Amino acid sequence: MPPKSRTYQPPKVRAALAAQTEALRAAVHGLTEEQLELPTRLGTWRVRELVAHLGMALGALPQQLDVPVPAGAPLGAAEAIGLTRTVADAVDEGARALAAAAYAGGPEAVAEEFDRPALAVLKALDGPDVADPDRRIATRLGRPIPMTDYLLTRLLEAVVHADDLADALGPDAPAFPHDRQALATVTRLLADAFAERAPGGAVELRIPPYAVVQAVEGPKHTRGTPPNVVETDPLTWIRLATGRLDWAAAQESAALTASGERSDLREHLPVMG
Repeated sequence: MPPKSRTYQPPKVRAALAAQTEALRAAVHGLTEEQLELPTRLGTWRVRELVAHLGMALGALPQQLDVPVPAGAPLGAAEAIGLTRTVADAVDEGARALAAAAYAGGPEAVAEEFDRPALAVLKALDGPDVADPDRRIATRLGRPIPMTDYLLTRLLEAVVHADDLADALGPDAPAFPHDRQALATVTRLLADAFAERAPGGAVELRIPPYAVVQAVEGPKHTRGTPPNVVETDPLTWIRLATGRLDWAAAQESAALTASGERSDLREHLPVMG
């Protein structure tokens, strides 16, 4: 029997997305010309392309509200996460085009341009269209998605790329915090997506203080200490699940612990590519 799906409370998802958007606005407003040209861990993207993509990812929410909803079975958030690689080329092309045009100016111009989609998102989150959790909207994946699931995908983008930005700026840059609820929600979302991708009960994945899931085919644990346990912190899990961090590197740095013959999860990662 598959595990029971987790329920995400729409008001909390909306509040987390609003808070994370504000955190990103503050970070973008603090960027310098030199920082905009820094490399990122995302291929050949600079910080400029990363900020452009963030604007595009967040701005998709108010834009999609006016797009006709296609027919077909709706996507869930976990399924949508697994399909992101199918639109990777289009995402890359879009970020580069924006970085060369709307985001090509200096720091003040970049911040002003980023404010357009960010403020549009904040306005939409206060509106009746987004408040209806059962409303379906269109996606670039060609299938509809319920509103709360779509908001979860926007929150995922906001949290994952905030970490990309922090990594690019380096440890000496002023830190900007992830919203706690946003970090918790994305941690759980990626854990749930992992459990859906590798169903089973042989391994217990622990990401304190936010999530515990059982996954991977094999003998199911019922009592006592599970024979196969993986434990890590939220940001390490997010980096593993999105391909930002290699499993072996995480183990070598003691960012995760894994015990049991089935506890090596690298064949199931990343969840989002």
